[in-house]
Amino acid sequence: MSAEAVAALAAVPHTPGAPKPDPILVADHVTRRFGGMTAVDVQHIEVQRGTITALIGPNGAGKTTLFNLLTGFDQPNSGSWTFEGRSLAGVSAARVSKAGMVRTFQLTKALSRMTVMENMRLGAKDQPGESLARALVPPLWRARETEITAKAEELLARFKLYEKRDDFAGSLSGGQRKLLEMARALMSDPTMVMLDEPMAGVNPALTQSLLGHIQSLRDEGTTVLFVEHDMHMVRHISDWVAVMAEGRLVAEGPPGTVMADPAVVDAYLGAHHDTDLGDDALLDESVARQLEREAAAEEQAHEEDQR
Repeated sequence: MSAEAVAALAAVPHTPGAPKPDPILVADHVTRRFGGMTAVDVQHIEVQRGTITALIGPNGAGKTTLFNLLTGFDQPNSGSWTFEGRSLAGVSAARVSKAGMVRTFQLTKALSRMTVMENMRLGAKDQPGESLARALVPPLWRARETEITAKAEELLARFKLYEKRDDFAGSLSGGQRKLLEMARALMSDPTMVMLDEPMAGVNPALTQSLLGHIQSLRDEGTTVLFVEHDMHMVRHISDWVAVMAEGRLVAEGPPGTVMADPAVVDAYLGAHHDTDLGDDALLDESVARQLEREAAAEEQAHEEDQR
């Protein structure tokens, strides 16, 4: 299925908001304002089912805010969106997760004072023990907890965390917490996983492992949408790339095409996008001295303000 979904993207126009052959997520006129600043103003975006889509853009482009809106962690000023044909606008984060769309966070949300296994169990759905009345009758929930534990152990083994299952989550390294959060997200058997900067703060030794897990999700039929600043990773694993700048969707297309798009270069480099980065003039000693003088003047002004 994933190979067919990826192949179908070949016929999609390389334009912002382009319709997809089999979209799992469709959003229209989504806006979010904070005071006088518009953080998100996405007129239309679709995510192809069974593919890996990267959402990129400079800091402050609105990528994480869009994630928060689509997953119920924030409310928009306007807009609507559907997931598998069902409207999720205004739906709580818990109900979004139950619908099959789960997300991870740029700063991991592992519960530090609970063990790795306890964190994993929390991610499972359909737990009869969550009912106070049933919780008092172990035979009503024990079989399901056994199933959940077995599934958690399988995922922890897959993510190379099995030996850590009884350790507190707070004792894990940053990269291991990323792995735990991704593994926990899979406990609910999601249809779509949204990853917010999965490589941020990850030890290079774990990077390849994370890349492999993300590709495995796609190969198993799960749709992946991720925010990332590592352009090497984006080029390496994404099937499609969407670019945001100043809250708007400015480009879409395959990784190789998007990286060369003038709108993307402009979004990342601003007014200097047409400057040859290899030009010796950028390294001119007089330019460096001028920048040093400006920096010193700013620092002196700051010190005077603090007095």
